[in-house]
Amino acid sequence: MWLIGDERRPLRDAYHTFLRLPWFASLGLIFLGLFVANLLFAGLYFAIGGVEGARAGSFFDALSFSVQTMATIGYGVMNPRTPAAQTVMMVESLFGIVFTALATGLVFAKFARATGRVAFSEHAVITMHDGALTLMFRCGNQRSNIIVDAQLRVMASITTKTAEGDTFYKLHDLRLVRDHMTGMRRGWTVMHVIDETSPLYGFDAMQLAEREVELEVSLIGLDDVTLQTVHTIHGYTDKQMLFGRRFVDTMRPLPNGDMVIDLTKFDATVPDDMPRGSVPA
Repeated sequence: MWLIGDERRPLRDAYHTFLRLPWFASLGLIFLGLFVANLLFAGLYFAIGGVEGARAGSFFDALSFSVQTMATIGYGVMNPRTPAAQTVMMVESLFGIVFTALATGLVFAKFARATGRVAFSEHAVITMHDGALTLMFRCGNQRSNIIVDAQLRVMASITTKTAEGDTFYKLHDLRLVRDHMTGMRRGWTVMHVIDETSPLYGFDAMQLAEREVELEVSLIGLDDVTLQTVHTIHGYTDKQMLFGRRFVDTMRPLPNGDMVIDLTKFDATVPDDMPRGSVPA
């Protein structure tokens, strides 16, 4: 999808961009900013001179002095001896205090932010379940914590034509068999019964594609460890909704009566007409 006319203002969204970046990219940005700032101040020291203990014409010594000043190391081997160098040193010291405070705050905010690791099945299936045509997909908590009072909502976007002939992407709430769990520890099979009240009633695979049906799933709950709200969002296109297939059961009994959960079959589906007893364990 192409977006035209949206005014991007990166500096206004820099904080959110930083939090969304992976850790290696966020730390890389801090290191890059620190290195570039030291290069700039080193260039000033190199141009004006006045650093006692630095070798004449050595940019590396100017860079070393800049790093010592910004990091407040102060080995005592090099020091500014001219008013110009002392002025640059004072400006750099103030810059270093502000930069360190900002970097510390950003890293702490990113580290303390609660994030959910919720896996969703690769496909959603539309199959018969308990005598009714049902849309189903799986989600699972990948952390060892519990998501307390997990709330899940599903919306379907369906292309329609208005009375005036305009194309309109209409959103419909899908009523779920269960839309919440008191404590989400591991898996959850989400189900929506496609009956006369469902916006998907009467659709087949071709109509799903023609009407550009998309599902948007949101899950929100409370992390029982950090006591912070965690949330995630996921989507399914019409190509990811499979008719006439069902999920392979992830639970099977052992000869001794114990149960085993096989998460390698989390995404596995089989045709509806395959006898259930023939599904490989």
